[in-house]
Amino acid sequence: MRRLVLVKHSLPDIDPAVPAPEWRLGEEGRRRCEPLARRLASYRPGVVVASEEPKAAETGEIVARRLDVPFATAPGLHEHERRGVGFLETAAFEAAVERIFARPDDLVFGEETARQAHDRFAAAIGRVLTDHPSGDVVVVAHGTVISLFVARHAAVAPFDLWRRLGLPSFVVLAVPGFGLVTVVETMDARDGGAWSDVAGS
Repeated sequence: MRRLVLVKHSLPDIDPAVPAPEWRLGEEGRRRCEPLARRLASYRPGVVVASEEPKAAETGEIVARRLDVPFATAPGLHEHERRGVGFLETAAFEAAVERIFARPDDLVFGEETARQAHDRFAAAIGRVLTDHPSGDVVVVAHGTVISLFVARHAAVAPFDLWRRLGLPSFVVLAVPGFGLVTVVETMDARDGGAWSDVAGS
């Protein structure tokens, strides 16, 4: 079985004065990429492809270097477009994201509807898989678009999945068809690499 591993990027340094698409990994975020790479090694990916956003690209680059596989960024894998919104506190941000999932055809937050974000991300995934037609592929992206994509192909509620995905975390899908294999939602940062597999088949 060929697998697509969708990775949510590692922990960024959060700067309210900087748009989220420009955030970069901090020291802790870079450290978390090491156990992430060790866990992803079991899938023996042939390539790591990342969103062009710095926090995802840096996560992917570290993982690819540790796995000694090619690395590239690709357009279209970026997060739901909301650059113009500005920084929101946690409760307000979560409420806004919940509206995205609840009203996928309405522009309720940012510059894209949920359906537009999904379709753009799905097209980018299709291009990645076409460019890399064999072996497992790791794609490093973002929580909202990953949740939208997984929910389209599996019986999961996208907002619930979005809330569970840690920094970093990953979802494994079978190719073709994108059937859900497993969700690995969190890493215990205190011990440097204990992971929690919470769903699968």
